[in-house]
Amino acid sequence: MAALRDIQNKISAVKKTRQITRAMNMVAAARLRQVQERTERFRPYAEKFSEVLSSLSEGMDPEAHPLLAQPENVERVGLILITADRGLCGSFNMNLILKGQQFLTEKKAAGQEAALYAVGRKGVDYFRRRKVEFAKIMPGVMNVVDFDLATEVARLGLNAFLSGEVQEVYLLYSRFISLVSQVPTLEKLLPISAQAAEPGEEAGPKLEYLTEPSAAEILVDLLPRYLNVRVYSGLLETSTSENGARMAAMDNATRNCKEMINNLTLAFNKARQAAITTELMDIVGGAEALKAG
Repeated sequence: MAALRDIQNKISAVKKTRQITRAMNMVAAARLRQVQERTERFRPYAEKFSEVLSSLSEGMDPEAHPLLAQPENVERVGLILITADRGLCGSFNMNLILKGQQFLTEKKAAGQEAALYAVGRKGVDYFRRRKVEFAKIMPGVMNVVDFDLATEVARLGLNAFLSGEVQEVYLLYSRFISLVSQVPTLEKLLPISAQAAEPGEEAGPKLEYLTEPSAAEILVDLLPRYLNVRVYSGLLETSTSENGARMAAMDNATRNCKEMINNLTLAFNKARQAAITTELMDIVGGAEALKAG
């Protein structure tokens, strides 16, 4: 009977776990709908912004603006790594972290130093345990993704680039494809090149824009804004990817709980049948012993 009680306790525990994973799946689904809608609305704007910027900066003298100037020697680069604040979303965070670790390793092998700007608690915790030096950490900010946060994050890379602390700035985020596909994406933010475009955007015929005032004057205002737009797009994509990954992970966990409950129920029935059979054999044996006596 002790074995039966153990199996019953396990079934009860797994049922409670299934309730938790089912609730987390529903919460993730609700959040995914909200942030995915924002991401899909913002994508066309970000793509058009990149297209206009690319057209205006094409043929422009790189020395016309500090953000266009290509460095002769790259001794130090900056990496803005965006991860989630919470786990329970499968391999989502680890995929981003490993991509960031690979980037840092490659730059070190090339003789370049790297300044790490970590946005999101999971990335901060991982590299902190490995004694990696941070240029700036921003844990606990991914619950609310807005343009103010994007401006603050973009300013980190912008100030480091303009002050000469780094000669290049990269952004690492997760691009949302579907519930089962979130792709870690590494993108060069600074210096800005004339070919700046949205990742995954197909090359096509470029439009020529008539501007008033001149393209050079407009770029003075657009280039800093471009950084904010790119970082905001990366934050939205990462937030969408996080909730999509968590929804898929909790759905898998719920199915695994159901399968475990079925297996435990089968084991419980077998154990109960064995116990009943043993008791019947004891009764029959006792009756036969009485008859023989």
